[in-house]
Amino acid sequence: MLKVECDRWNQSSSIFREEALKANHARTGERLMALYEICKGKSATKVGTDTGRNPQTVMEWVHRYNLSGMEALQYQHTGGHPPFFPRDRESFANLRIAKL
Repeated sequence: MLKVECDRWNQSSSIFREEALKANHARTGERLMALYEICKGKSATKVGTDTGRNPQTVMEWVHRYNLSGMEALQYQHTGGHPPFFPRDRESFANLRIAKL
């Protein structure tokens, strides 16, 4: 059976729920809640079915956590087009000045 190795990182299972609730991105929160559910006794297959994720994906999250800790579960945008406009006002103002 797949096991989340909280002890390896000196953490308890409740930390996953706490961090999920204050996560900066919904996908990070989803991953942390999945690990919380597994710590509470659910199988990765059941968590995957409940969340609409492939169970293999959930198992990968567990393996990543076990190898690298909680930082490995942080969502990182890895593709797609860059935003048309910069997200912060300062960059947007600099962009407008540069075009003038």
